[in-house]
Formats: sequence, structure tokens, C-alpha cells
Amino acid sequence: MEELKLLKQLYEQRFLGYKYFNDIKSTPFSGSDLKDMPESLDELQSYISDCSLCNLSKSRKKVVFGEGNSNADVMFVGEAPGELEDDLGRVFVGRAGETLDRIIQNVLLMKREDVYIANIVKCRPPQNRIPTDEEISSCRAFLLKQIEIVKPKIIVALGGTSYSYLTGDMDSSISKVRGEFISFGSSKLMPTFHPAYLLRNPSVKREIFNDMLKIKAML
Repeated sequence: MEELKLLKQLYEQRFLGYKYFNDIKSTPFSGSDLKDMPESLDELQSYISDCSLCNLSKSRKKVVFGEGNSNADVMFVGEAPGELEDDLGRVFVGRAGETLDRIIQNVLLMKREDVYIANIVKCRPPQNRIPTDEEISSCRAFLLKQIEIVKPKIIVALGGTSYSYLTGDMDSSISKVRGEFISFGSSKLMPTFHPAYLLRNPSVKREIFNDMLKIKAML
């Protein structure tokens, strides 16, 4: 397990531009190394369709990979699938998905098919709880590979969990960091509130609207 965690860390660092010595030996994963994961989204989705790296594989109905434009300028990253996503195998459906769709259409003036949408983890945590560190660690390399393939100009971290585990900043609250761009590899990353949070707290609509306007201005 420790070797697998080390391999994932090395893969993540390589994505962010770090280099490591060629004589570091990789650990097999499902017959191949993480660094040799497929280079297309369709192949990557097939590659992880029966993933069993963490306990979420025991309770999920479907792996919720992500969807959208494989060459999107904007990529939205949420937390984890919910019950409906788990049933359908699709990312961001239901009320939160409808809210995100309206944000994309009404502020960015784009369609859902124009962007790419994914989550930090690909399987639903029971009772929609926050994913554990181990679950996120098991899945994060797959998300980084999606980002590497899509090559978005802007990554939108939806909510505190997405922001924390993409950036490693575990201390800052989403209300303090939202709306500001930071560098993330060759992309710019902006954290903002999760659409589900907006549904519970309509008063943050103006903040999200302003964040999306900043993103639109960068495109």
C-alpha cells in the first residue's frame, strides 16, 4: 500500500512539472503502471470501470467517470457522485446538476457539452458523506490524468473538498479563497461554491455570478 501511495505521489508531481530519476521502479496496478494510463478519455474510462482500489467499490452501483468536451477550455471538478449519479453513471445530474447547467449557460454563455465535468472521486460515498483521505488518494491520479488529457485553460474547483484536495491547501475555507485564480500546472484554477451549497444558501448567488464573470473574461 505504501508503494502504491508513493507511485501516485510521483505521478502527481510529474503532472505538475517535477522530474524524478529514471531508476525509480514503478509498482504494477491492474497490469500496468499509473504513468502508462491511457491517453484518451474513452480508454481511461474503460480502464477504471472496474476499479477496486478503495472500499467505495464495494458499495457503488456505477463508476461515475465524468463527461463533456475532451478539449474543453473550462473543466469543473466537484466532490463525489450522489445517489442519482450513482444510479445513472453520469456526473452532476439532479438539482445540483441543473444549477450548474444554468450557471454555465447563463453566465459563461456555453453549453454543458462545451465544458468538461468530473469529480475528485468516481464512486459514491455511502449516505453522500465527504470522501475520506484514503478514498481521495486512491482516485486522485485518475482525475489528474483527466486534466492532463483535456488540458483546460481553467479548472473550477466546486467546493472546499475539491479545492483542498486539488491544491493541498487543507486549511483555507472556501469562503476565503473563492474567486481567486491560482496556477495549477499549465492551467489556472479558481475555487468557488458548490452548486449544492448554492441551493441551500441562495444568498451566495452573487458571489458565484462574479466568479463566473472572472472566468468568462479569461477565455
